[in-house]
Amino acid sequence: MIRLVTGGVRSGKSRFAEALASKCGERILYVATGFPGDGEMERRIARHRERRPAAWELAEAPKDPADAVKEAQGWDGILVDCLSAWVANRLMALPEGRIGEPGDAFEREMERETIRLLDALEGREAVLVTSEAGLGGVSMNRMGRQFQDALGTVNQRAAERAEEVWMVVSGVPWRVKG
Repeated sequence: MIRLVTGGVRSGKSRFAEALASKCGERILYVATGFPGDGEMERRIARHRERRPAAWELAEAPKDPADAVKEAQGWDGILVDCLSAWVANRLMALPEGRIGEPGDAFEREMERETIRLLDALEGREAVLVTSEAGLGGVSMNRMGRQFQDALGTVNQRAAERAEEVWMVVSGVPWRVKG
């Protein structure tokens, strides 16, 4: 069963997703997409690490969580945290000319990669974490809109395939689907 947990930044979605993943069993693979690019991000990653049970194994996959999931065997559950960091990492890895490019080539690319990730998770106990990009205003720059558009599509594909969708608001989880 695939479960999707969405919400705003610092809404408590990762903590809730970790609780959901814990219900899958003791052996959990934590697929981390965050990249420690600065001190603040390093502190966020450290907080996540401190909360995780010692039995959980970490797979760092900032650009391709599908490959990490495909290689994973024998786990009670898989937690992918988070899709929004993954989209941002892929966007920032684009050649300079493609960042902020007009059109939807990056969005389509991320949609294909999301389907590949969801296919790899099919038939497994999995929890996906993402940020909800659709609640704020439209970005005033092309790169921001490119990120919002791609993340919106990624989130929609994940929600379509998920049996449960949860939204966390100020630490309170709301079941949206399932």
